[in-house]
Amino acid sequence: MRESRLAKPLFQAGAVILALGITTLVLLATGAPPLAAFASIVKGAVGSLGVASDVVVAWVPLLLVTSGLLVTFTVGLWNIGIEGQITLGAIFATWAVRAFQGTALSPGLVIAIAFAAGMAGGALWAMLAGALKTFGGVNEIFGGLGLNYVATALNIWLIFGPWKRPGVASMSGTVPFEPRLWLPTVNEQSRLAPIAVGIALAGIVIIFVLIQGTYFGLKLKAVGKNAKAAYLLGIPTWQYMMASFAICGVFAGLAGAVQVTAVYHRLIPSISSGYGFLGLMVGMLVNFSAALAAPVALFFAALNVGSIQLPIVHKLDSSLSGVLQGTLVLFVLLGDGLRKRLMAKGRARP
Repeated sequence: MRESRLAKPLFQAGAVILALGITTLVLLATGAPPLAAFASIVKGAVGSLGVASDVVVAWVPLLLVTSGLLVTFTVGLWNIGIEGQITLGAIFATWAVRAFQGTALSPGLVIAIAFAAGMAGGALWAMLAGALKTFGGVNEIFGGLGLNYVATALNIWLIFGPWKRPGVASMSGTVPFEPRLWLPTVNEQSRLAPIAVGIALAGIVIIFVLIQGTYFGLKLKAVGKNAKAAYLLGIPTWQYMMASFAICGVFAGLAGAVQVTAVYHRLIPSISSGYGFLGLMVGMLVNFSAALAAPVALFFAALNVGSIQLPIVHKLDSSLSGVLQGTLVLFVLLGDGLRKRLMAKGRARP
């Protein structure tokens, strides 16, 4: 039995309809008008140039994180520690800016050093999770979660300790960087940095080429499909696992560096903004395909930004967008599993 070309799109469309249906039921249960709530989310995401630029601002770190996660997904690993890797990237980038902002170095060079430091911090934290998995036998999910807590604690300690504001520790974060060391934005009122957008787009292109068009990517897929068979064929599996963690950490650290240099201009307690866990959902929704990562990440970013209108207009919690995102991923995965099961039964028939 040969699978129809329309089968996969139809199952995916069904998943979207089911996710919207579940979200509608939640809205009805709270007494809110579903159509008006959905309209508010759309208006909150594309209602003006300002909110549309905010969507792109959220899309940049989300796409960077998703790009890195696609590498660990390819090798069969669940890098749950991605949140901590974003945080370490932000910490290292903050350290670099604070260390060089009073020197004669040009702003561009300081920002470049901050980006490099952020990538190094993210890679270091990711490789620690990889080492726990590879050499310690610690499942990457549990190791990653533990490292997330450590990264958060380190971040808080720095903000309320060595890097606290003079005379007072504040939840608003460290002292803002000098304005000349902020990543250039389209205007003074916007947080949209064209350089950051270019980096995110270049990143997903690099990952697409890496996975689809190189021997390295082919070997990553081999390890992900069957690590034992890959080892017997001569592929050093643990080295490829560690490499995938390092690459993912580089992208996560870069996302953290973007957060502190382009968005907040300082280190804040919640610097990761949940982009790590959101990136995991995007990766699952696109079925680990780099070609679909950019538009799906943009959709998720739009939901996040648009949902801010819900508490303002309808007195609803903005976490409703998480309900839609979560159910969408769940139903897409269930639909894909059901489709494959039906195809397997069809092939088994005489």
